[in-house]
Order: sequence, then structure tokens, then C-alpha cells
Amino acid sequence: MFASIIAAVAVTYLFGSWMYGASLAVLILIWRGFPDTEGPPVLQLAMTCQWGQVSVGLWYYALTGRGLPVMEVSTYEMMVGVGLGCIALMTLGMIAGIRVMQKQPAEHLAGAPEYMVTFRTLLIVYVSALAATGALTELAYQLPGIGQALVAISVARLGVVALILRRIVRPVFRWELITVLLAFETVIGFTGYFSGFKEPMLLAALALFEVFDRRRVGHWVTAGSLALGLGMAFVMWIGVRDQYRRDFVDDASFASSRSARLERMQALFTDWFAQREDRFTGDTDKLVDRAWVIYYPALALERVPSVLAHTNGEIMETALLHLVTPRLLFPNKPGLVSDSLKVRRYSGVWVAGAEENTSIAFGFAAESYVDYGLPWMFIPMFVFGLLMGVTYEWFLRLIHHRELAVALVMCLFWVNLYLFERSWAKMLGTTLTMFITVGGLAYVFDRWLILRQQHRFESDVSTDPAYLR
Repeated sequence: MFASIIAAVAVTYLFGSWMYGASLAVLILIWRGFPDTEGPPVLQLAMTCQWGQVSVGLWYYALTGRGLPVMEVSTYEMMVGVGLGCIALMTLGMIAGIRVMQKQPAEHLAGAPEYMVTFRTLLIVYVSALAATGALTELAYQLPGIGQALVAISVARLGVVALILRRIVRPVFRWELITVLLAFETVIGFTGYFSGFKEPMLLAALALFEVFDRRRVGHWVTAGSLALGLGMAFVMWIGVRDQYRRDFVDDASFASSRSARLERMQALFTDWFAQREDRFTGDTDKLVDRAWVIYYPALALERVPSVLAHTNGEIMETALLHLVTPRLLFPNKPGLVSDSLKVRRYSGVWVAGAEENTSIAFGFAAESYVDYGLPWMFIPMFVFGLLMGVTYEWFLRLIHHRELAVALVMCLFWVNLYLFERSWAKMLGTTLTMFITVGGLAYVFDRWLILRQQHRFESDVSTDPAYLR
């Protein structure tokens, strides 16, 4: 604690702003505050991604001297402070939730098996999940009543990827298999509409975190390659994204053909590399500006409550109502208000919306400020974090097979925690849906494995000559 305070004060003095010290203090809280849990530090990495979305522009400016448009907003410093406060309170809530659960003994896990199936079976499941993902996504559009559940189930493929990655790095670290799997997943990720290449790389980083040995050169090389590869992938993606998505929207045959999308992406990357000296710096600026998601919330801080009054919990009430009225049971339930409409109303900026088939994120932090103002806006952050911490440890205790339990929390908590710009309605709804569908499937599979093992044991015993005598 003393060293952390000294570091935060030194950084504040060095860069001449309290924001840098506060940013460093929150980062230290994320990586030093969580109690030890089984598996890789998925909560720490997810909250670090949120921290980066609040702080990246500060450190980019400090290191390069290149300012960003959001710095022209008078309240951007206040929004950075508010965002860091949200992350700190959510982190403290998760820490408290985990500690509460860890006070309860878990004797039932003593002697629990580490592995559940062979590596060959895992590969078969992976190929099957890969083939089913596209079909589930297409079916989700045709069946809106259960669409969200089907999309959530398709995300379970990431859990299978996490399982394979953990098998690859432990007990023997096999970097060549990591390279092959990530190369394949990256290609698939680049042929989607969104940046689907990042999740496999970050899951690989999590698997590496779990076994990282500072004395092994191979671990450092793999970690550096992952960081460099992810950074380059993001810069390239931001440079070609607009052209690629126009083809996706304008050409239905292009959108339905993965090979056509791959060929188009290869052509775009070739052109991008040919102009990289001119475009790399500009695309990096665009990437940091896109990742630093405080512009519209900062504008909202200027307008609320001076121009528009606080809503006294209206946005949160709508999110909770949407949560407890699933579309399967309430087919006439109205859709969620577009985030773009919230940006237009509370930030005072006309942004693209549903008429352009677009949604500009507003974020749960801005929604909480509009709802409750300071300091009451931080209460939902702590409560949500507390529930997530309790659920994290509960899932680890619920699932008997240890690698399945760890892969489950890696998948669920990364997907549901890494975004700072997600609205409360989407975050609560997606989280609950994934907990029920993906968590439920993992629980059923875990119990089926237990019953199968018991059946085999009983069969072996019943045919044992000693037992027959």
C-alpha cells in the first residue's frame, strides 16, 4: 500500500496532473486487490480493459504528445475521474463478493478431477462448436424470442477455446500449437463484422498468465508476441474496417460467404501495408480515439444537470424491467431505447442511429450519472461488482471438474466485464442470459460426466472377481 501511494504521487508530480496518479492507483488496485482464486486472472484482465478505455488517451498523450479531440471538452478530466471511480467501486465490489464466498469451506471439491475429457475429444468438440456457431447466429435472427439465448450459447465456443489453450500451456508449454490455433482463430475473427480476433488472443494471454514463469525465455517471447500481434491487429483493423463493413452491408452474397470476406480482407491488408508509413500513425490516433470512450459521457456531464435534470433512476428502472421480462414470455415487449438517442439527448450531439443501422454507445457510467448524479451513481457499480464477485466464486464451486469450472468463468466473466461503454440494459441482460444458458449447459455436462464416471465405477466393481466372491 505504501509503495502504491508513493508511485501514484510520483506519477502525479511527473506528469503534472492528478489523473495520472489516480489512473495508476486504480490499476494497482485491480492487480493487487483481488484475493487468490483458482485459474487465470480473468477479472483483473477484464477490469484492466475497462481501465484502458478510460485511461488510454492520457497515457498516449503523455508518451507521444499527440492530443485527441476529447481533450477539447472542458469536462473530460472530470469524466476520467468519474470513470476511474466506477471501475474502482466495481472492482471493490468484486473483491468483497469473492471474499464473502471464500469464507465458506469447499470440502466437496476435495479430490475433484482436473481433466474431464481427452485432448482429442476437446478438438472434436471445438470443430463441432465452430460449425454450429454460424447456424446458431442465423437462427437467432429468425427466432427473436430466444435470439439472445442462442447468441449466448454460440459464445460458449470461446469456453472450448479456453479449455484447449489451458491444455496447450499446462503441464507442458507448447508454443507451436498456440501459434497454429491463434492463427486460425485470428483469420476467422477478421472475417466477421466485429473485431472477433481479439478474444482468442486475450484468452491465450489469460492461459499464459496462469503458468507464467519470469525465468523462462519462451514465456516472455510468447507474451511479447501476443501483445505485439494484438496491437498490430487492432491498428490494421481500424485502418480497413470502414471499407470492409461497407461491403458487408451493401452485398448480401459477400456477407454470406466467408471465403469472399477473407479474400477482401487480404486485399485490404495488402493495400494498407503498401501505405503503412503514411497511415500507421494516423490509424493509431484513430484507434486510441476510438478506444478512449469518454467523449460523449464528458459532454453529458456538461449538460446534466445544468441543461437537463437527473432522471432519478429512470434508466436503471427500464434496464431492470427489461431484465425481468424475457421476450420468450413477453413477445410484445418493446425494444430497448437506442444508445444513439441517449447520446443525442444527454450529450447534445447528433450521431448516427437506427436510421443508419448504427448505435453509438453511451455507457453504463454515463447512464448512472444521468440517473443519480454524484456520488450516488457509484452505488450501482459496487452492487453489480459484488454480485459478479459472488457469482464468480459460486460458479467455481458449482462445477465439479476443475478445468470446466475455470474455462466457464474465463468465458463468462471476460465477455461480460471487459466493455466500459456497454449500457446497463445490455450488460445486465447479456450477463444474466449467459449465466443461465452457458452456465446451465456447463452444469448439465458436468453432472453427466459425474454420473458416467459413477456408472463405470459400479460396472468395474460389479465385474471384479473379488466383489463376486
